[in-house]
Amino acid sequence: MELPGLAFAVWMFVCFYASVDGYPSGKVREACTSMIPCHGSSPQLSPEHAITVNGTEFKPGDNIEVHLSGPDFEGFFIQARDAEHLDSPAVGSFTLVDRRLSQLLTCGHTKNSAVSHTSKAKKKYVKVYWIAPGDAPKRVQFLATVVKKYKTFWVKIPGPIVSQPNAPSPTTPLHAASEAVSTSHLVSYLSKPFNASGCGSMKFCIRNPSNCDPESASCFFLSFQQEKSSVFIEMSGPSGGYLAFALSHDQWMGGDDAYLCINEDHHVHVSAADLKGRSPPVLDSENALEDVSWRLVDGVLQCSFRRSIRLPTYRGRFNLDASYYIFLADGEASEGGLIYKHRRQPLISNGIYNVTGLPQNIGGSRSPRLIKAHGVLMFVAWITTVSIGVIVARFFKPAWSHSFLFGKEMWFQVHRMLMLTTVMLTSISFVLPFIYRGGWSQQAGFHPYLGCTVMALTIFQPLMAGFRPSRHAPRRKLFNWFHWSTGTTARILAVVTMFLGMDLPALDLPDPWDTYTMMGFVAWHVGIDVLLEIHSYCLVCKVEVIEDDRVQILQSLTSAEAEGRLFKQIVLTIYVCGNIAFLIVFLAAINQI
Repeated sequence: MELPGLAFAVWMFVCFYASVDGYPSGKVREACTSMIPCHGSSPQLSPEHAITVNGTEFKPGDNIEVHLSGPDFEGFFIQARDAEHLDSPAVGSFTLVDRRLSQLLTCGHTKNSAVSHTSKAKKKYVKVYWIAPGDAPKRVQFLATVVKKYKTFWVKIPGPIVSQPNAPSPTTPLHAASEAVSTSHLVSYLSKPFNASGCGSMKFCIRNPSNCDPESASCFFLSFQQEKSSVFIEMSGPSGGYLAFALSHDQWMGGDDAYLCINEDHHVHVSAADLKGRSPPVLDSENALEDVSWRLVDGVLQCSFRRSIRLPTYRGRFNLDASYYIFLADGEASEGGLIYKHRRQPLISNGIYNVTGLPQNIGGSRSPRLIKAHGVLMFVAWITTVSIGVIVARFFKPAWSHSFLFGKEMWFQVHRMLMLTTVMLTSISFVLPFIYRGGWSQQAGFHPYLGCTVMALTIFQPLMAGFRPSRHAPRRKLFNWFHWSTGTTARILAVVTMFLGMDLPALDLPDPWDTYTMMGFVAWHVGIDVLLEIHSYCLVCKVEVIEDDRVQILQSLTSAEAEGRLFKQIVLTIYVCGNIAFLIVFLAAINQI
């Protein structure tokens, strides 16, 4: 193996070893040049820790007191470098104050030129002394890498610059930091929440619910305002984890330009990211965002930033002067900033929009149109048509047996028409999720399995009815039992399937009222069924009491039938109105999501 290949292999081994075990002992000489730990993740952008010194000038041989402080951290790495050439080797040497917390390392040819931790024990404060060498540059800047947790770290946090007396002014502005620190733009804290003023006139806004106030604790808000060659973006919503929006060429996740605001231990990290398929977003180590600000109050996360309309040098960033679908999502995040998949469907714009074009004030939907249509058709079929059809066949056969419609008894024609409508609506609704998903959904739990069972029973019912024996045939009772049991099983499974479907991410109706409303519908149907059963029983008993009076039997039966027919018709009217009311409630909820 040639020497360059061997060196590369050794470097890969070191980083692989470090990515498994990290540097809990602080022996980080491999990171002397880059100051980047091989932890397999990108550095954070907004430092939480600060470096301070006890003076601004030095002479060769002087001791400068250096402090590193901030929230709890596990590891650190401190160096001093030429302020005008931050990529140059470490200069000077250090002495320790507390050997339990810190240790000296040799970077390059200079002994004790860096300081690191001795263990991963949490610490808030480290103090060391830097000794200026005889050949020190005119200006020296202190840099620190701080590891809060294994995958949460900051690289080359810029510290103060100290100068030798009478040092000439630099010919070029001094770098505030380098490498990873150059990606860390100034971050500020928002003093007040966003507002919707200018939406539709000066800003392009997306709000959910429609026209909600971003100061509200239940409002998801995203705005774009063009300012010359850049766009100022505001994002707000109720989330303790993260908020994110993405620009996409279609309504599917993958290959999108995303931007995330992540709550990391009550500190918001703002970053661009790439979305590839359904994999977790990959945070961009190059920061294209400026003027970053954030606010986290009462469970509402708000962040704002600016980015250029065109970013030709950044891979994966879309130009903002084109049209895209816009996604807005929220979810949970771990303490280390690891984000989890959103628990509900993202808000998706209903069309493609150019956020730098004509300002608009739009909404969106958390449920795709095909899934909405699926829910609407299923509710119509199993809340109205099938329920009314069953009531008619069960209780109106005697009342409507002498009335005919198109040559058949009225009860039978009404029942058949409602049941065939149920079959048609269910069949159309059944194929819509497969069209939307492009196949079987592995993330919908038992809902698709029960749905397929209901579909099979729905098709089986009319097929079985086509082979119905004549009224007095010996097999008629067997047919009646199978017909009733198949229909009842289908109805029970359909209700269970709807209960499960209402809480799926693609059709996430407001909880818990959706469950209570469905329970109310079930109670309403059972109550009407029981009422008509009791009425039928009482009617039979009334007829039996007067059956011994042969003179009055025909008159009594006729009177009892008329009385029963009127009561049933009143109950049926009330039942139909009640079912329609339940249906309207569900359709209104679907329209709002």
